Amino acid sequence: MDPLIKSLEICPDSARQGRTRTPENRQIEAIFVASHQTFDDTPGQRKTFCGVRYGSAAHQQIPGAPRMAGFKFTLRSVESAVCPPDKKDVLFFDTTTRGFGLRVSSSGGKMFLAQYSVGKAKRRVPLGAFGVLTIEEARAQARAVLGEAAKGGDPMAERKAMKKAELVAAADASFTFETLATSWAEAREGERRESYLNEAKAALLRAFPDWRKQPASSITVADAVKALDAIREAKSVVTANRALAYARAAYGWAVKRQKLTINPFQGLERLGREQSRERVLTVTELRAIWEACGKITPTLGAYVRVLMLTLQRREEVASMRWAELDDLENPTTWTLPRERAKNGRTHVVHLSAPVREIIRALPRIEGNPFVFAGRAKGSIGAYSYAKNAIEKEMAEQKITLTDWRLHDFRRSGVTWLATHGVPPHVADRILNHVSGTISGVAAVYQRAEFLTERRDALDLWAGAVVQ
Repeated sequence: MDPLIKSLEICPDSARQGRTRTPENRQIEAIFVASHQTFDDTPGQRKTFCGVRYGSAAHQQIPGAPRMAGFKFTLRSVESAVCPPDKKDVLFFDTTTRGFGLRVSSSGGKMFLAQYSVGKAKRRVPLGAFGVLTIEEARAQARAVLGEAAKGGDPMAERKAMKKAELVAAADASFTFETLATSWAEAREGERRESYLNEAKAALLRAFPDWRKQPASSITVADAVKALDAIREAKSVVTANRALAYARAAYGWAVKRQKLTINPFQGLERLGREQSRERVLTVTELRAIWEACGKITPTLGAYVRVLMLTLQRREEVASMRWAELDDLENPTTWTLPRERAKNGRTHVVHLSAPVREIIRALPRIEGNPFVFAGRAKGSIGAYSYAKNAIEKEMAEQKITLTDWRLHDFRRSGVTWLATHGVPPHVADRILNHVSGTISGVAAVYQRAEFLTERRDALDLWAGAVVQ
């Protein structure tokens, strides 16, 4: 008898005789089997020693024992399978279903898998963890995968493609039209005027309200054409053309950033030729608007009145900051920085007495830098709401104004000033126009701002409107 066995005082058939089978005995038994491969080698007999079968899960746990490719997956064998201490994981295969495997990690985790070959490459498809799946459930899944592979398919590649498609679909769903408008405006900060970006984003969401929550990638050329035609019919050619320009720019940016693959607005023609507006409000009409402003929301009313008397652009006045005024107690000038000016030039605006009075009466909201404070830390922007509120107040007074807009204040003001002797070049400087009556070579050398003349003109204008 082998000295090792003799020292334990056990025999090869101790399992059948019910003798001692401690864990220590099992380890020595398996080591014996590993080193005495001729033991119990009778044809048709299993190589066993005290109940430990050569190649079984118990045998595979023994350090130093030769590794077998697999064993029959049963609850007992799978539960007892462990990873050698010197390895990160180990792979076992079921001896009854070819290609059905079990990966055991050093941490104790056990994952079923199916293995098949594509050419010389092996593919391993994870099926699920032991404990989550039963052995028979995992075996059924493995047979399904292996069946697909036997027919010439590549289940692993198909799963990867499906996963990629799901990720793409999820990304598309999260990148909505509203997200596109916001992302585009944020990406262009520093490149375009703040007022342009704010107006562009707002115009996009106003023009295409039904698209807000839709994936931006779902908008087709046909959708774009239909929406633009509807805007032209419901509003105007100008509004439709602006919507087209903003949407084309936003989608073009997204395509270049590979967030989208198609720009549905690319190549679309403008919705028609734009006609310059000729509406000039009379002083009587302007006074009616002025009076109505005193009966609407105070901040909106103050904003419209300042817009009317300064003759500046709608967005530039709405974004006026306290820091841009020369004196908070008694401001006489407002300096519009080049970053917010449409023409990219710093512009000094004289504040007439009525304007100074209006600004002094406005509250300063802590944490909000804007003179015409809106919600949170922003400025007002409800231009249509303000116009509608004014018209409602005038209607109660039986006053009706047709076809007018806030932007008409600028045209109406300079028209009135021209009839009262104010030179065109002074009016151009009031409006902060880049080109006007002074152009060409003369414009290169003519840098006079005519501040005194502009001040006198705006005081004259204020006197005409405010009685």
